[in-house]
Amino acid sequence: MTSTAAELLEVLWGRASTAPASASQLRVLLMLEHHEGINLRTLADSLASTPPSTSRLCDRLQATGFVEREVSPADRREVRLHLSGRGRAFLADLRTRREEALRAVLDQMPTAKRVALLQGLEAFCDAAAAQIHDDSEDSRSSGTQTA
Repeated sequence: MTSTAAELLEVLWGRASTAPASASQLRVLLMLEHHEGINLRTLADSLASTPPSTSRLCDRLQATGFVEREVSPADRREVRLHLSGRGRAFLADLRTRREEALRAVLDQMPTAKRVALLQGLEAFCDAAAAQIHDDSEDSRSSGTQTA
């Protein structure tokens, strides 16, 4: 049931095209939104990718105007990444379109089922956030994450 729901949600969200960003580029944009000013190496580590591949992804995002790069004031060799205004607008528009698609489905559900779904999703978010936090703590304590 869980995999079916996840697949249906993916299909539903797929109707809200992410063009001109690919799925990999969208992942970068979402990470930059939550980690403003992240450096390229840390972003690559977070994506389980290599710095050259991540740099090429960011090159394409910069060419579309979604990402801005700046040299770190502390170390000229370090490049910090930021979402541009256009990148933020793109994510806001994508979220709006996805919410509209989701709302159309939710509107077909009985109220009691929507309330139960909301409670379940809140518990899911709490558990997922705790797991992500724990995983992040584990990687820091084992020294696998670089700054």
